[in-house]
Amino acid sequence: MGFLSKLFGSNQNTSITLKSPLNGEILETKEIPDPTFSDQVLGPTLCLKPDEDGTIYSPCDGVITQIFKTAHAVTITSKDKVEILIHVGINTVDLKGNGFEALVKDDEEVKTGQPLIKFDQKVIADAGFSNLVPVVICNAMEFEDCSFVGPRQISTADDICTLIPHKE
Repeated sequence: MGFLSKLFGSNQNTSITLKSPLNGEILETKEIPDPTFSDQVLGPTLCLKPDEDGTIYSPCDGVITQIFKTAHAVTITSKDKVEILIHVGINTVDLKGNGFEALVKDDEEVKTGQPLIKFDQKVIADAGFSNLVPVVICNAMEFEDCSFVGPRQISTADDICTLIPHKE
């Protein structure tokens, strides 16, 4: 930390916000029919129910860490080093990519609001799977605080998560 930052304080502890990756509704996390997500095993988790759009958008500026071969999930590392997993549906890996289209590739830089995945909710429903979309902050322990907004209608213009970096 430089002399001026020590003297006047650093602005590096400002909050980090993430936008919603879809248009729809925030539900209680306990509604996710998979204990890995409902018990927040991978990290703090938000449960989203998509509207009819069927598109996942980037919640931040960052880099695609991994787009799964089946295109049912994507991980992004934000420019602020937040690691985000967006998982479309529950057990949808069993669809082997049917009904999913990846719009990005690994290591691609993305901007907030950029489309990442298209998905067909009818294919998901016809296969008997839930269309709920867990959003997980996989490295929340690297931040002082991670909080999600509560249940309500949301759009991709809405902030859904705020993270506070650790103080230096």
